[in-house]
Amino acid sequence: MEPLVSIITTTHNIVENGQADDFSLLVTLLDMQTYPNIEHIIIDNASTDDTVVLLKDYKNKGYINFYSEPDTGKFNGYNKGILRAKGKYISFISCDDFYHDITAIRDLVTLMEAENADFSFSPAYCRHPEGYVFLFAPAMYNTFQVMPCPRQSMFFKKSVLEKENYFDEKFKLMADYDLILRLVLKKYKGIYFDGNYTTYKAGQVLTNEAERGNNEAKMIFHKNYKTLYPLNNEVLDKMVNISEFPKELLNKLATRFPDEDRDLFFERCEQMHQLRLEAYRQRNQ
Repeated sequence: MEPLVSIITTTHNIVENGQADDFSLLVTLLDMQTYPNIEHIIIDNASTDDTVVLLKDYKNKGYINFYSEPDTGKFNGYNKGILRAKGKYISFISCDDFYHDITAIRDLVTLMEAENADFSFSPAYCRHPEGYVFLFAPAMYNTFQVMPCPRQSMFFKKSVLEKENYFDEKFKLMADYDLILRLVLKKYKGIYFDGNYTTYKAGQVLTNEAERGNNEAKMIFHKNYKTLYPLNNEVLDKMVNISEFPKELLNKLATRFPDEDRDLFFERCEQMHQLRLEAYRQRNQ
C-alpha cells in the first residue's frame, strides 16, 4: 500500500478576497496528480462570505475534506490540519498556490521512502506581489541565517512534526522558518528533490510588514541559539539585518552539517552576509 499524503490548506473569505479561481486551480491540479493516495484537508477560519458554500461543493464532489471554525492564524490552522491528517507525509500549501507538475508527489514519495527522509526541499517559482516571477532555489547551508526554501516546496513526515510539537504559534509570520530551523539544528534528515513542482505567491503581510518580520526573526534566533551563544539586541540586529553572525556561534552551527561540508558552509554564510550587507547599504544611502 502506498503511503497516504496529506496536503493542508488554510482559507478565510477566499470568495470575497478574489482567491476562488486560484483555489480552484490548486484543487484541480492536485486532483490530477498521478499519485493515487492523497487527502486534501482545508482548515477554514470561520469564513463569513460564500467560502463555506464553495468548500461544501468541492467536498461533495470528493476533492477535499474541510473544517470551518475560528482560529488564531495560519499556523494555528496548519496545526489543526496536522492533528486531523492521516498521512505519513504532510505538505502545506496556500489557497493561491499550486503544484504545476502532476507527477511530483509520486516522485517525492518514492524518493523519501527510498532515503527514509524526514523532510524534502526543492526549488519553486515565486510570484512576487509586483507581478514578476523568480525561481527560489534552496539554500540549505544558509538555513541558520535566512529562510532557506519555500515552505510550499517541502514535504514532512507527520511523525517528525508531532515529535517537534508542530508549528510554534507565537510566531504569526515566520513559524515555518522556526520549524525548518529546528529540524536542521537537530539533524533531521532532509533530502533535495531535483524538480520544480510548486508555484507560490509571496506573502503580502511579510512583504509589507518588514519591521514585524524582523522582530519575529530576532525572537526565532534568540529562541534557537540562546543556549549556544550569549545574544544581546546589538548582535541580534546584525544577525537579522545583514546575516552577520558571531564566529563562535557559526562554529557551533557548522557542526550540524557533515565534516566534509564545513568549508562550504562557512563560504555560503559569508556570501549571504556580503549580499545582505550590500543590500542594507543601498537601502540606507
